[in-house]
Amino acid sequence: MAKDSNLMTEGDYRKKILLFALPLFIGSLFQQLYNTVDSLIVGNLVSASALAAVSSTGSLIYLLIGFFMGFSSGAGIVVARNIGAQNARETEKAVHTSVAMGLFFSAVLTVLGVFWSPAILRWMGTPEDVLPLAELYLKIYFGGSFALVMYNTFVGILQASGDSRHPLYYLVASSILNVILDVVFIAVFHMGVDGAALATVISECFSMVLSLIRLLKTDDLIRLNLKKIGFNSDHLAMILRYGFPTALQACVIDLSNILIQSYINSFGSQAMAGLGAYSKIDGFAFLPVTAFSLSLSTFVSQNLGAGKKERMKQGIRFGLSCSIIMIEIIGILFFTFAPQIIRMFNADPEVIAFGAGKAKVCCLFYFLLGFSHVTSAVMRGVGKPMAPMIVMLVCWCAVRVVVFMTVGQVFHDIRLTYWIYPFTWGLSSAAYLLYMRKLRTEGIL
Repeated sequence: MAKDSNLMTEGDYRKKILLFALPLFIGSLFQQLYNTVDSLIVGNLVSASALAAVSSTGSLIYLLIGFFMGFSSGAGIVVARNIGAQNARETEKAVHTSVAMGLFFSAVLTVLGVFWSPAILRWMGTPEDVLPLAELYLKIYFGGSFALVMYNTFVGILQASGDSRHPLYYLVASSILNVILDVVFIAVFHMGVDGAALATVISECFSMVLSLIRLLKTDDLIRLNLKKIGFNSDHLAMILRYGFPTALQACVIDLSNILIQSYINSFGSQAMAGLGAYSKIDGFAFLPVTAFSLSLSTFVSQNLGAGKKERMKQGIRFGLSCSIIMIEIIGILFFTFAPQIIRMFNADPEVIAFGAGKAKVCCLFYFLLGFSHVTSAVMRGVGKPMAPMIVMLVCWCAVRVVVFMTVGQVFHDIRLTYWIYPFTWGLSSAAYLLYMRKLRTEGIL
């Protein structure tokens, strides 16, 4: 039997959601902090071009990794359903199938990332003064992507069981290690973007090993036996059913972001550095959304598996309200102090102007971003993964591509990259609101 302390089907639902989300929030905070430290150290101790190189790779990294991580989310839903139903045999099959899938995808991602990313960077129109550094960073990063994929696979299994504390411990430890290695490689050994990439890879290997040890030693239903790792056809089909829409959604959205990054690249390295710095503070705003999305996805899956629909509905309302309130408060703070925050990354006035300019447009609309992501997670949890995929593909991909292929070709204005985000967040929020009402009418929510 799984430990009662980890199950989300009993006890005060608000307490369960908060206690699950809090470690996720803190863990994501540490992860965002060490990602930000990378940029702070590179931007201040190396150069603006180096900061632009690291920043410009973000959309490509999210494209490749996001696709494979979508399947991990599907695996988590399947594991959580079986845990909620207290089915030990099926949970074991789901866990070992998830790990086998992670091993396969990690090999594929390494090959794709190392060999294809340089060509994609050129297709994106990365400036010549940035291109060599960006290529070097990506080759090292994707060379160690095995650790990243397997860490997320292991952590997804732990979180599906309701355990968000141990992933927090591992993430904090790896974050501290990453910061130390950043300082050693860049400030002491005078390495550049290669030092930042190497620090990230080593810290990810460390966290992967810690999470693997936890799965090997736990007494819960999710205990991992290396000899049992393999594909179970039924569970693989379920994981693909839930994971593929999420993977495709992430992939296509990030393709649209690559198009936007290409547009940003045309304004030069200062724009790339400024908007790259903004993306770091934007990541902080997203933390409560990430925490409550993962928490609600697990909460909904476990309670649906246990047949507790009314409890599930109460949890959804509570989690959605908390997420929107928190992200909007953060947005107001970033709106107010944007220039000062961007200055921390690089003191170039142009870099500050570009980063603060986007913050002044986007930050007050963060509540729309929060609503879209949390409702998307809820829909996946109730077994409706196709709906968020379609909404995101239309609103966050097709609309953005059309705008930049039409308006963007006529008006070469950086503000287009600012306003496209709140505009498409509003579209997706409206679509999700309508679909949520439909699900209520059908008795699903």
